[in-house]
Amino acid sequence: MTPSKNQDREARDRLRRYTARQKVHTSQVRRRLRDNVGAIVAIVVIGALGTASQIVHTQGTAHSTPASSSASASASPTATATPTATAGSNTGDVPSKTIAKGRTWTGSLTLNKDVTLDISLDGKAAPQAASVMIDLIQKKFFDGTSCWRMSNASSAKFFQCGAPKSDGTGDDGFQFGPLENVPSSNEYKTGVIAMARSSSQYSQATQFFIVYGDTFLDGSTGGYTVVGKVTSGLSSLEKNITSKGLTPFSSDPSDTTTGSPKVKTTITGASIK
Repeated sequence: MTPSKNQDREARDRLRRYTARQKVHTSQVRRRLRDNVGAIVAIVVIGALGTASQIVHTQGTAHSTPASSSASASASPTATATPTATAGSNTGDVPSKTIAKGRTWTGSLTLNKDVTLDISLDGKAAPQAASVMIDLIQKKFFDGTSCWRMSNASSAKFFQCGAPKSDGTGDDGFQFGPLENVPSSNEYKTGVIAMARSSSQYSQATQFFIVYGDTFLDGSTGGYTVVGKVTSGLSSLEKNITSKGLTPFSSDPSDTTTGSPKVKTTITGASIK
């Protein structure tokens, strides 16, 4: 039987509708594929940016961290000692702050038997820190301790001493606070003697640092207690020790301005009166 014109027209309409549906389906498939690929690319890009920002953040803070309780290469005087005290409290048997008697004390530190630094401790401006230093000197604690760390950066020149071990560890079993006599300008003038500490303001112990060139230190965590000053002998310290340079710490060899002094240094004598 020959198809009628109506049948032909219906067949053409069915074909047209089928073709249209196929085009719509193909378009949807392509769109989903494109969207999926775009999402994957976006995730990869975001992940890459996140990783990059993390690397930048880590690298950026590696040298700006204030004090930490390790022999890190950050240009801040750190003390490696007993576990950091709880904020606001002393730990161990801290010498009484009345020892300093609110007056100025004078004495000396001898390094490697050939460098003598005359010093004064300010018992009025820093009674607790001065009392600790006086007590440690009087009982000969410092004799044989190490000056294990120094910085020779243009704006941070300090020489850190008072560690029982050459890697900066050890103390006398106590940590104390609060911070005293901290420079409001964050500038530590040449000759200053200040207490080293880790992150807590109550983590001062036996270690101290001598500033041999005007130094600026991060004050965002409170700064450092200025306990006294070197009144003479800095030129000898520089000539015999600090001018010889330093060896960067293995923990951060890229930081060439902080490390252990090339001239191994020990406190061989200390006196106070």
